[in-house]
Amino acid sequence: MIGLETPLKNLPRIGIKYAKKLEKMNVSTLSDFLFHFPFRYDDYSEMVSISEISSKENFTIHGKIISLKNIRTWKRKMYITEAQIEDDSGIIRAIWFNQPYLGESLAIGKEIRISGKISQKKSDPPARANLKNKSDAELYFSNPSWELASRIPTNTGRLVPIYPETQGITSRWIRWQIQNFFKLKLAVPDPIPQPILKKLNLPEINKALKYIHFPENKNQHILARKRFAFEEMFLMQIKSIQIKFSWKKEKSVKIKFEEEFIKKFVSQLPFRLTDAQRKSTFEILKDLEKERPMNRLLNGDVGSGKTIVAAIAALQAIYQGYQVAIMAPTEILAQQHYKKFCEIFKNYDFKIGLVTSNTKKINTSEKNKKIHDSKFVIHNSNIIIGTHSLIQKDIRFSKLALIIIDEQHRFGVAQRAYLQQKIENINDGIRGKIPHFLTMTATPIPRTLALAFFGNLDLSILDEMPKNRKKIITKIIPQTNREKTYNFIREDIAKGHQAFVILPLVEESKVLTEIKAAVQEHERLSKKIFPDLKVGLVHGKLKAEEKEKVMEDFKNNRLNILVATAVVEVGIDIPNATIMIIEDADRFGLSQLHQFRGRIGRGEHQSYCFLFTGKDSTLANKRLKALVESENGFTIAEKDLEIRGPGEFFGTRQSGIPDIAMENLANIKLIQIARTEAENLLKENPSLGSDPLLAKAMEKFNKNIHLE
Repeated sequence: MIGLETPLKNLPRIGIKYAKKLEKMNVSTLSDFLFHFPFRYDDYSEMVSISEISSKENFTIHGKIISLKNIRTWKRKMYITEAQIEDDSGIIRAIWFNQPYLGESLAIGKEIRISGKISQKKSDPPARANLKNKSDAELYFSNPSWELASRIPTNTGRLVPIYPETQGITSRWIRWQIQNFFKLKLAVPDPIPQPILKKLNLPEINKALKYIHFPENKNQHILARKRFAFEEMFLMQIKSIQIKFSWKKEKSVKIKFEEEFIKKFVSQLPFRLTDAQRKSTFEILKDLEKERPMNRLLNGDVGSGKTIVAAIAALQAIYQGYQVAIMAPTEILAQQHYKKFCEIFKNYDFKIGLVTSNTKKINTSEKNKKIHDSKFVIHNSNIIIGTHSLIQKDIRFSKLALIIIDEQHRFGVAQRAYLQQKIENINDGIRGKIPHFLTMTATPIPRTLALAFFGNLDLSILDEMPKNRKKIITKIIPQTNREKTYNFIREDIAKGHQAFVILPLVEESKVLTEIKAAVQEHERLSKKIFPDLKVGLVHGKLKAEEKEKVMEDFKNNRLNILVATAVVEVGIDIPNATIMIIEDADRFGLSQLHQFRGRIGRGEHQSYCFLFTGKDSTLANKRLKALVESENGFTIAEKDLEIRGPGEFFGTRQSGIPDIAMENLANIKLIQIARTEAENLLKENPSLGSDPLLAKAMEKFNKNIHLE
C-alpha cells in the first residue's frame, strides 16, 4: 500500500538507485517529493506555427518528424541528435547534444511538441523559419524540451516547472514522477484549519500542490506559493508564541532596580546616554525585576552603544549579589569585551574573568600572578566573559542570574539552549530558576524580520547615534582614482592615523579569480604601494594567538595599515583608524558594508570609507549609492532586504527558516496576518488539542526548524 510516508526506495519507478540521489536533496519519502517545489517556471504556453517563429524567444510548436539522425563527432567527442519537424506552414530543425538515447524515443512520422529558445548561426542574416520548399532552415531549436503530442502537456506547451536538481536527477524526470504521484490520488491532510483558509481566500493543500507543480496560468502558482508561504509563516508564529508562553511560565530571580545607584553610575560616565539607550536600559532593568526570566533582544546599529546598556544591566545584577556571563562569538571580541568591562568598572571591586580556548584569567593583580583553569575563573568571577568555552559540560557557575550573548545568531541552537536551562543544572547557589537572558546584535534588523525571526523575544532598539559622532564620508572610487586615494591615505597616516583595507577572500578562488586575495594584497601594498609603512594582515585562517597579536599591534598603532577579511566585521574598536578601503565592494551586501564601515569613525577625527568596485561598476554604483547617501543602519538594512532578499540579508540560509517563508519575509502584511491568526487560534486552543492535523504539523516543524 503506497502512502505519503512510503520511502522512495520502495516505489517501483524510483528504487534504491534514484532514492540515494534524492537523499542529497533531503527527499526521502513520497511526501518529501510532493513538497519538493519548483524554484521557477519556463513559460512555453504560446503555441505557434513554424512560419511564425522568430529568433531568441520561447515558443512551442506541434509537428511531425520528417527526418532524424544521430551523429558522433569524434573530434569533440560529442553525440548530436538532429531532427527536422514539419507542420502545415514550414520546416525547422531541432538539435540535441549528448543525448544519444533520443534516437530510441523519437522516430520518423511521430508527432511531437517542442518548446524552447530559438537559435540562429551568427553568420546568418535575420531570417524566419523556412517554408516547405526550403529544407536548410536557418533558425533551429537548440536542446529543446519535447514530448509526444499524444501525451498530456508536462514538459512543453505550458508553464513548465524547473526544480532544484542534483547529479542524475533532472527537472524532466521529477515532473514525470510527480505526474505519476498525482495519478495515485492520495489525499494530503491539510494542517491549516479550513475557516482560516476560507477567510484568507487560500486554496486547500491538495489543490495548492497541483497549482504549484503544474499551474495552468501564473495566477495559480502565485496563489499556491502564497498559501505555502502563509502555512510556513503560520507554523513559525505558533512556535514563536508557544516559546514565549513557556518562557513566561518559568521562574527567575527578581533583581531589584536600584534607581539611585544606577543614576549615580550613569552620571559619572564620560558621555551622555542617548534617549534610545536610556529607554532600552529602563526596559531591561524593569524586566530584571520580574519573577519570569527576561528574554530580550537588544538590536542596535554599529556604534549605537549596546555595550554600556549591557554593562548597566550587569551592574544591577552584581549589586544584588548575582553573577553575570557574557558570551562572544570570537576570541578577539571576547578579549575586547574583557578590556572594555574592566575599564567601565575600574572604580568597582568586581572580579571580571576571561575564558577562551587560549586564555583564562581574572582582572586582579593578585590573581593574575597565578594560572587558573576555566572552572576557577568561572566560579569566582562576578562577570565572566568568554567564547563557547563558557559552556563546557563540567563547568559550574556560582550564582548566575543574567546571561548576555553578543551577536547571538553566530551561536548554535544547542549552545544557546545549554545556557537557557534551569540554573541548578549549571549553577551553585540558586535552585529552581533559570537566568535572565539578553541577546545583542549589531546588525540592524528591519522590524518585519525581527517579528518573523524573533517574535518570541521582547525587542529593544537603539536607533539613535551618540551626538558627538562625525559622519563618515563614504565615496565610490573609480579605478582611475586609485593612486589619488593611496596618496590621500599616505597624507592621513602622516598625521598619526591608521587605515583598514578589507577584502572578501583569504586566497584566490578559481571561480572569482579577479578578486584580490588578502594575502596577495598585503604583499602588494607592503612592497609596492606603501613600502615605507607598516602593513599588517589578519584573516580567518590565522591562529587565535596570531590574530590577537596583530589586532593588539594595530590597536597600539604599531601598524599603520591593516589588510583584513571579514573577521573585522563586528565589534573591533580602533578609535585611531580613520580610513577604510573596501575592495570589490559590489560583492558584499549593503548591511555587511555598513558593518565594516562601523569599524572607523569611533574617535574625534574625520573618517573616510572608500568603496572600490569590480568590473560591473555601473550596476554596482547604483546599489552602493544607498550606502553613500545614508548612515542609518536600519534604512540600509531595509534597502539590502529589498535588493538581495532575506536569505542573503543574513549572509547564509542556515537560519533554519523554510525556503518559501524565507522568500516572503519582506512581506510585512503576510507576517502580520500569520501572527494575528496564530494568536487567535492559540487563545481558543492553546494545546492544539482540537486541531490534531495542525498539532502533527507542528511536531514535524519543531523537529526541523529552530527559532531563537
